[in-house]
Amino acid sequence: MRRRANAPTPTTSGTNPSPDRLRRLGARITEWGADHRREFPWRQTADPWQILVSEVMLQQTQADRVVSYYESFLQAFPTPTDCAQARSADVVRIWSGLGYNRRALNLHRAAQAIVTEHAGVIPDNDQALRSLPGIGPATARAIRSFAFGADVAVLDTNVIRVLSRAINAAPLTPMQAATLADRLVPAGRSWEFNQALFDLGATVCTPRPDCAECPLARMCQWHKSGLADPDPWRATPAARPQSRFAGSDRQGRGQLLKVLRDHALVQDQLAAACGWPDDPVRANRIAADLVAEGFAEWSPDEPTQLQLR
Repeated sequence: MRRRANAPTPTTSGTNPSPDRLRRLGARITEWGADHRREFPWRQTADPWQILVSEVMLQQTQADRVVSYYESFLQAFPTPTDCAQARSADVVRIWSGLGYNRRALNLHRAAQAIVTEHAGVIPDNDQALRSLPGIGPATARAIRSFAFGADVAVLDTNVIRVLSRAINAAPLTPMQAATLADRLVPAGRSWEFNQALFDLGATVCTPRPDCAECPLARMCQWHKSGLADPDPWRATPAARPQSRFAGSDRQGRGQLLKVLRDHALVQDQLAAACGWPDDPVRANRIAADLVAEGFAEWSPDEPTQLQLR
C-alpha cells in the first residue's frame, strides 16, 4: 500500500548518520531483500506504462489485492494509447471493486496527457511525471526507479516506519524521510533496494514489529534504546489513522458508482443507491461531485437520469 500524509513537521532527534553507516544500512537492506523478495507481476517488468499502472493502483491499496486488477487492466489497456482512446466509463468499470475510484479517472487522464503531450511515451523526469494527473512525488519516484533505474528512494507508509525507527529513532515527515532514504540507495541498485525496503516494512517492521527477524536489529536506533516508548513511527504523519469508512461520503460514493457501472439511475433512485434512503440531499451532493469530477453526467436525453461518462 502506498499512503502519504501531510502534517506539521514534528521534531526529530537530530540523528545524522555517517555516510559509512548509511552505506552499511543500504547494503544490508538490499542483501536481505534478495532472499526475501515477494513476487508480484509488476516486479517482472520495467515497462513504464505497466509500472505507472501498478503504482497508481498501489496508492492506498494492499499489494495482494492489486494483482488481479492490474492484470485485467493491462489486458484491456496494454498501452497509454489504448487507455486514452477508451471512454472514462470503460476505465472505471475495469477498476470496479478496487476502491478509490478517482484513481481510475486520473489514470485515464494521465494516459490522455501522455498521448497528447508526450507522443505516447512515459516521461522519465520528475517534473514531467508530476504534471500528469494523479502522479504525486512518491509515485513519480517509483516510476523513475522501477522503470528508468534512477537512484532515488521510493516512499510509502512502511518505508517511513522503517526509517523513523531504525535510523532516526524519531518521527520523520515524508520530506525528511525522502532526504534520508535517498542517501541510503546503493548506486545503480535502486530497484533492488526499494523493493527490499517495501518488503521489510510490510512483513517485518510492521506496526507490531518482529525484531527477532529484522536484518537491521543490531543497527536499529530504536532497538538499541530498548524499544523505548513512544514508538518513533507513531508520531509520524503517515501513522495517522484513516477516517471511518462505514457511513462516510466515501462509502456512499463508491456504492453509487458501483450501481452506475451496471445502469443509469433517475434522480429519485440516487439516495437508495448510496445507501441513504432517507437522505436525498446528501446523495444529490455526491452525484453533483461525480459530475463535476468527470465520472458521471446527466443524460442529454433524460435530464434527470445520471449515467457514467
